Amino acid sequence: MRVRKQSLGDRNIVGARIEQHRKAIGLKQKDLLTQLQINGIDLNASGLSKLEGQLRYVTDFELVAIAKVLGVSINWLVGLEDDE
Repeated sequence: MRVRKQSLGDRNIVGARIEQHRKAIGLKQKDLLTQLQINGIDLNASGLSKLEGQLRYVTDFELVAIAKVLGVSINWLVGLEDDE
């Protein structure tokens, strides 16, 4: 597992929660990417890494698919609900 070298960015508020939950359920980035592709989201490893690092914006389509794949609510991803 690689450690993030850059500090978190400011382009989204969901990235840290995506990474936190993905790791908590033992899902690798490549597995998340596969599940997102099944759900119609074409995202590459670099894009996901930047999204988790809050270095890129997240689209509403991506947000819906990520919540579905991770089994969390959109409200949780954006910090409107406490930990699940």
